[in-house]
Amino acid sequence: MEILNKDLLVEGAKNFGIYLDGKAVEAFELYLKELLKWNQKINLTAIQSEKGIVLKHFLDSLSIYPYLPKYSSILDIGSGAGFPGIPLKIIQPSLEITLIDSVRKKVDFQRHIIRMLGLKELKVIHGRVQDKEILQSLGGDFDIILSRAFSDLQTFLVLGFPFLKKEGTVIAMKGQVDNKEIELLMEIEGTRYRLQKIDPFILPFSNFKRTILLFEKI
Repeated sequence: MEILNKDLLVEGAKNFGIYLDGKAVEAFELYLKELLKWNQKINLTAIQSEKGIVLKHFLDSLSIYPYLPKYSSILDIGSGAGFPGIPLKIIQPSLEITLIDSVRKKVDFQRHIIRMLGLKELKVIHGRVQDKEILQSLGGDFDIILSRAFSDLQTFLVLGFPFLKKEGTVIAMKGQVDNKEIELLMEIEGTRYRLQKIDPFILPFSNFKRTILLFEKI
């Protein structure tokens, strides 16, 4: 990682109350290097510049850190090349995270990175949350369900609901959102949620508008 982009990562993380030590920075450097290398052969991300990956993948993933209890069980749905689950695990090893994605090559990459970084209590599943076997094995297991680019918000809330513990939290990471649309989602058929927070922000060192939404299962 070039010095400029390393500085973006370190300084950008401070916006979310994260102070990266040398070990964490090394982990992100390796992650970046491997992502760029794999991306030349298989399409893991459309973002191919170091700066773009630092801003739009690493820092965006870290943006939800302030909302995560130190000891939480988390299901990252549609985790792609490992975002946001793997960056969160790098900075907070106490989190128990399960990644699930339906694309085999992305799952293979996740497992590769996890091995290279020596991360523990980080599980990877190849499949879909709609799969009956996955729901049977993981239903009701998690404190937090999160997703960054899985689907539209309504679909995410419906599919995430059965995996949550009572009073668990759904965290949706989106672009700009319409508050009126959010209000209509509170009582989707078969689910019950309470909107806890809507947090719009701009990613550090960019003009990328993002929104974090928190819903509590009731």
